[in-house]
Amino acid sequence: MGRGMKAGKKPKTKQPGFSGGGNMQKQLQQAQAMQRQIEQMQAELEEKEFTATAGGGAISVTVSGKKEIRKLEIQKEVVDPDDVEMLQDLIMAAVNEAIRQVEEASESEMSALTGGFGIPGLM
Repeated sequence: MGRGMKAGKKPKTKQPGFSGGGNMQKQLQQAQAMQRQIEQMQAELEEKEFTATAGGGAISVTVSGKKEIRKLEIQKEVVDPDDVEMLQDLIMAAVNEAIRQVEEASESEMSALTGGFGIPGLM
């Protein structure tokens, strides 16, 4: 046992990243800067539009970065009153693909911003 140590006591060790008040302030400033960048990236993403098609272009859907449908185009030749299920399937496929594009763009931009570190609660 070293000098000044009592039985059952562990020696004090410094935790990485917590070396002093100035360092903590710098980390807080960096976190705040990253938060502003994230907010700006989210605002820019919300303004973007993503378009997907299905049925060889028979259905076209445009979705905003907020995942809201902005435009839906249906070619006349795909509208068959005897086969409504096919039309429904094509619309769902196009919408789902457009939403997937939004999520992919969001993940890509967030990864670039955070250096690939997954930060829970963001996006």
